[in-house]
Amino acid sequence: MRLLGRLFSALTALFLLTAAWIMLAPQRPAPVPPVTAPLVGPVDHIEIRKSARRMTAFRDGQPLKTYRIALGFEPDGDKRRQGDGRTPEGRFTIDRVNPASAYHLSLGLDYPRPQDRARAAASGIDPGGDIFIHGQPNPRPDGETLPGDWTAGCIAVSDAEIRELYAAARLGTTVEILP
Repeated sequence: MRLLGRLFSALTALFLLTAAWIMLAPQRPAPVPPVTAPLVGPVDHIEIRKSARRMTAFRDGQPLKTYRIALGFEPDGDKRRQGDGRTPEGRFTIDRVNPASAYHLSLGLDYPRPQDRARAAASGIDPGGDIFIHGQPNPRPDGETLPGDWTAGCIAVSDAEIRELYAAARLGTTVEILP
């Protein structure tokens, strides 16, 4: 019984010391997530970092907003051929917009470029095409975002985000897609 009493006293002392240490230790404030203001006004450049699954909109070299993205179902490496599920890498231009897309709005990129066509022709393959920045498939409820990399090679964001980007991007906006 004495041993049980000593054990209880030792555990009580340990508990009290731990509680005191927690209360007296300097407290770090909880990290505050960055405030992401709505994208307002035109953007002149979009940078996509495939490995980070991030897209950043810029104006005059200043980042305005960053988005989380989904890519093609085989995202590693540069697009080589139709159906490979890869998102192309390089510098592109928005060359068309589609308000009636099968995905909630879309901004078309000028892929394949002449060098992409030449490389594919030399290999006797189809380089593919129709690479877009777009929202979610139209039949999905607004606000629902498909998980993971699911496109055929495009860059996907939420419907709310594509509405915002669609309003800010113009024909001729440059898009740089990095590994």
